[in-house]
Amino acid sequence: MKLNITTKIVIGFGLGVLIGQILHSTVDADTATDVGNKFQLISKVFLKLIKMIVGPLVFSTLVVGIAKLGDFKAVGRIGIKTLAYFYFATILSLLVGLVVVNLTRPGEIQSWPRPAAGTSVGIEGKKLNGIEEFILHIFPDSAFRALAENEILQIVVFALFFGIALGAIGEKGKSLLKALDALSEVVFKMVGYVMQLAPFAVFGAMTAVVAAKGLGILISYAYLLLCFFGGLLFFIFVILAGICAFMRIPFFKLMNQMKESLLLSFSTASSEASLPQQIKALEAFGVPPRIIGFVLPLGYSFNLDGSMMYMTFATGFLAQAYGVPLSVNQQIIMLLTLMVTSKGIAGVPRASLVVIAGTMAMFDLPTEGLALILGIDPFLDMGRSATSVAGNAVATCVISKWEGEKNQPIPMEMES
Repeated sequence: MKLNITTKIVIGFGLGVLIGQILHSTVDADTATDVGNKFQLISKVFLKLIKMIVGPLVFSTLVVGIAKLGDFKAVGRIGIKTLAYFYFATILSLLVGLVVVNLTRPGEIQSWPRPAAGTSVGIEGKKLNGIEEFILHIFPDSAFRALAENEILQIVVFALFFGIALGAIGEKGKSLLKALDALSEVVFKMVGYVMQLAPFAVFGAMTAVVAAKGLGILISYAYLLLCFFGGLLFFIFVILAGICAFMRIPFFKLMNQMKESLLLSFSTASSEASLPQQIKALEAFGVPPRIIGFVLPLGYSFNLDGSMMYMTFATGFLAQAYGVPLSVNQQIIMLLTLMVTSKGIAGVPRASLVVIAGTMAMFDLPTEGLALILGIDPFLDMGRSATSVAGNAVATCVISKWEGEKNQPIPMEMES
């Protein structure tokens, strides 16, 4: 019997945890990390191949969708609805992080020695003028550079202009429209080939993380993990499910359709790794490609729900760990600040930690305090990546509903 791709990913995940723990337990830390990094090579290759595909896929899918729509007003209407929903979801996720950290008090209940003053964490806080830089960064000075550097938001902006112009020239643009439609089909075929590496990528990623950190770290941070993952589950199965219920979207059918994307993002700690799979899953769910091509890429800059929740949770945790009480007014200021500054760090490595470092400076918390969560951050990143994927899936379906489209699930053929 042939195993489907989801089963293979689960097997790769389990084997990675097992091999990683054996390495961590049997050899010294430096050797375990070095060997784990060699296993991670296939994961790095997989992520590079995904990034190679994402730019052309987003461009071709969005241009075709916009050109077929052929209505600039409709594009503006969808854009306003999309951004309105994203900010609504951002506020909810930031609030959930604050409520969870205030109710559970992980920084007080579980304590560790504070890092020595001046401890290097390799993270610098982002200045709060990031929103200005972000607005300028949205617009590409070269479409080719945007594609070459995989700047998703810039690709979206160029694709919007290109698609509207292509639709406006009518008959003359039909041959180019057909070519771009064919290009998207070719890229999806490439996705099928690349996805065959996914189980091995998951195996390599998990082996590297567990070999370096060991499963023992999960025990020492058990309460923190329980609080944070409990908050993520609450956000997914209460907040997102509630939104779906209100919009009459079959939440559990949607999550079942997205299970491969969720598992892949969780295993690789990268929401971007599953973007092509998310597009396929949402199309199979019945969402029009023009909605997917517009909403989903924007979600990678504006709607990373898991990361938003982590920012307030982690900042609150570190304040508790240092015995610095944050008043209700200060927490409201934190929430509003993060709502703005979090939009200016798209594409920045370890972006959540960069923003958290900047927020800590606002409340006179020492940046070296980040060392308290650096060890466990790869595991936390797995949860927030999967949550962001779930959030963007719901967002895409919500916008589709607002546009009067019917989200009727259809069977999605699982690749083997």
